[in-house]
Amino acid sequence: MNKTLFIFAFLFTSICFSQSVRFDGFIQDEQKNPLEMVNIMAVNTATKAMDSYGITNDKGKFQLTLKPNTSYSIKVSYLGMKSKEISVATQSTNIVQNIVMDGAGIELQGVEIVREMPVSIKGDTIVYNADSFKSGTEKKLEDVLKKLPGVEVNADGEIEVEGKKVTKLMVEGKDFFDGDTKLGVKNIPADAIDKIQVLRNYNEVKALKGLENDQDNVAMNIKLKEGKKNFWFGDVTAGTGVGELDSRYIINPKLFYYSPKYSINLITNFNNIGELPLTAQDYFKFTGGFKNLMKKGGSNFNVSSNDLGISILRNNRAKEIETKFGATNFAYSVTKKWNISGFGILSTSKTDLETKSQTTILDSGDQQKRDEETHQKNNLGLFKLSSTYKPSDKFQFDYDILTKLSKQNEDTDVLRESVVNTVSSLETILTNKKQDPTSINQNLSLYYTQSDKNIFAFEMQHLYQDENPFYNANLRTQPFDLSGYISGQNRNDLNQDRYVKTNKVDAKLDYYYMVTPKSNINITLGNTYSYQDFNSHIFQMLDNGDKNDLNSAENNNQVNYNFNDVFLAFHYKILAGKFTLTPGVSVHSYNMKNGQLGTDYSQNFVKVLPDFFALYQIKKSETLTYNFSLSNDFTDINQLAAGYVLSDYSSLFRGNRFLENATSQVHSLRYFKYNMFNFENIFANATYTKKVDAIKTSADFTGINQSSSPYNSNLADESFSGMGNYGRSFLKNYKASVNASFNWAKFNNIQNNELTTTESFSQSYTVKASTNYKNFPNVEFGYNALINKYSGSTYYTDKPFARLDYYFLDSFSFVSEYEFYHYYNSNKTVNNEYDFLSASLTYQKKNSKWEYKISATNLLNTKYLNDDSFSQFSTRVSQYTVQPRYIIFSMKYNL
Repeated sequence: MNKTLFIFAFLFTSICFSQSVRFDGFIQDEQKNPLEMVNIMAVNTATKAMDSYGITNDKGKFQLTLKPNTSYSIKVSYLGMKSKEISVATQSTNIVQNIVMDGAGIELQGVEIVREMPVSIKGDTIVYNADSFKSGTEKKLEDVLKKLPGVEVNADGEIEVEGKKVTKLMVEGKDFFDGDTKLGVKNIPADAIDKIQVLRNYNEVKALKGLENDQDNVAMNIKLKEGKKNFWFGDVTAGTGVGELDSRYIINPKLFYYSPKYSINLITNFNNIGELPLTAQDYFKFTGGFKNLMKKGGSNFNVSSNDLGISILRNNRAKEIETKFGATNFAYSVTKKWNISGFGILSTSKTDLETKSQTTILDSGDQQKRDEETHQKNNLGLFKLSSTYKPSDKFQFDYDILTKLSKQNEDTDVLRESVVNTVSSLETILTNKKQDPTSINQNLSLYYTQSDKNIFAFEMQHLYQDENPFYNANLRTQPFDLSGYISGQNRNDLNQDRYVKTNKVDAKLDYYYMVTPKSNINITLGNTYSYQDFNSHIFQMLDNGDKNDLNSAENNNQVNYNFNDVFLAFHYKILAGKFTLTPGVSVHSYNMKNGQLGTDYSQNFVKVLPDFFALYQIKKSETLTYNFSLSNDFTDINQLAAGYVLSDYSSLFRGNRFLENATSQVHSLRYFKYNMFNFENIFANATYTKKVDAIKTSADFTGINQSSSPYNSNLADESFSGMGNYGRSFLKNYKASVNASFNWAKFNNIQNNELTTTESFSQSYTVKASTNYKNFPNVEFGYNALINKYSGSTYYTDKPFARLDYYFLDSFSFVSEYEFYHYYNSNKTVNNEYDFLSASLTYQKKNSKWEYKISATNLLNTKYLNDDSFSQFSTRVSQYTVQPRYIIFSMKYNL
């Protein structure tokens, strides 16, 4: 199939090139100066259709691809100048013609633009006309975005534009689930979309725009078609089908309402076909739009999560997944000055995972082979309420509160084979993990513009987090020699209760003074304060059902930890020609105290941390950016608790109350170029990090059982990562890209009382191409190579892939996707091949509200996938079972 699609795409490309005429030249003003970003389109005088369009580059050059022996009206428009229209009749040879625009003034009367430009640029905003890129097979926002030049959507629903991640998604200017891109790309109907606006250099607070470095901030706003405004729209999907052993179902109603006054979104999804609108991983990384207030401060104090390592899915694939999901989002303009919004998300999922893995200890070569069957139940809840009050352009008051609730349970049956010093042993292990953490995050912001030269901003966040993970492991062999432990039991039943509470407040006051229109001074006074409690207790359940509390101090924790950072920062931003420079420095006073074992341990010191930002604006759409920062990295209470903590049944961790901070220096360089002339986009970045006095881990292995503790290393850890991408469009209907990325890291640790240095080097290379026709089948095909090199081991994944979509007979839509994997290591002791094929056929008459669809997933009935991972002490190779082949018939009614 791969070969067939490549030949098919090549033939279409050849045909298109052989049947076209190129019309190019330069567009200039009356003084013969080149005009950049002029819109030019060719309208077929017979059909009134727009056959080609373009935008001039920095030299004023344009290029259109036209049909031979056809008459065209060439329409040219440029902001601030009169529009122009010329007639062109093509034959079979290329045409070269320069165009001179008339001086500034009103547009010529009688010039009618009968078609909108597919892409236009207005300042920092790129506007895509969605219908210009649709072929008829698109069902969701995701399908449209993937066809836009310069836009990518990954498997996690994250959007990238020009190599930058979109951090906020809006519909009609209103946040869609607080800007979450995954819920948007997977649920917003494609037929409701009129325009897609990309907002570059985005800042949510108008008063701060231009005062800070917003070059990496990108937002996206979806403009709806007129028939979708002030009316309920959406769709209701219901389907049933068969798998290998049981039946399958999906029920998926979606409703949307948008008006200038308010908006409401309602999304539900009940299925057992593997669709997960919100995974547990999505839940834990969901920030609700809360910003990192202290990014300019130079301190990194991150509250770690006690999530017990609940198993996560790979690409939403597992042996079985059943989901119940409901979400609603609203925005309401109480008055012109006051807006409120919010959302609520509830999700329940039952998941079965089946995994085979092999873990190899780097130092000894001892191995642990495991066959695991895991049963999960996740109940997740997210709720947010936001308020924005803006009585004038000079004052703005924002308040947000986000609550996260969850209840998770995971049971795992493990058949473990241990190979220690070539001696093999086999045993069955039963584990249970339970947790129902709660977190409440509040944000308060005030912005005041006293005058054109004086601007104030006050921001404060409060985090409350309550975690209570419980862990149980039941195994035959005694894993650890713990004080008070009773040996000689038929089974070793280890349990641990853990309770962690966190209160953390971040607050800062910014003052901006405009020295000149091109320079400003920013003075920041800030404070981070955190108070944490950590309690844990290990106990043993005996064969007779009695509880044996391990009450010695080493098996328990009762710890509190205070962290306080007061800082004063100074930044000066200046625009000098093509350069934007922002040097800065912050002065910090730190105070830390942890209390445990009846004593307190304190640290107090002062540190100066510089940072520097430089932007070189080579051209309008070509930049080179350099960032440098020196930061202090602090641990939280989890690494300070000196009593034992069970990481799992073969790993025991003990904290160190005397840990100090680490110092990181980070250098990053980024190059970006975007050419609207041929939608060429080039971006590359490189980041080097060196961490001194890092908190490292000393680990002792008894066979495959690990006891570890953190310490302050006097050796530096280093990492270097880089990524480059080149993509462009050809002849309007073709799009291709090449991408390469790598990540190298070196770590220093102590393993069995010996200093060890480990390295990892990961590489990924991708090349892909696609077509975008209106009346022909469209194909996407590509190849990805992944190389993971760890200490002593190298793993390879070769992955060619292809996609075919075709809209035909004005009613039918066919979509098929294929992926082939070849997974192997350097000595071929691991060598697996597997592939995935899915297909769907949809029927919907033009203007009909009913849609009928038959779809099949995993048509080749592949049983499992492979992956590998690396820690600083071991490597792991795993194979996990995926859902079998199933076929679904569904009906959708469009409101």
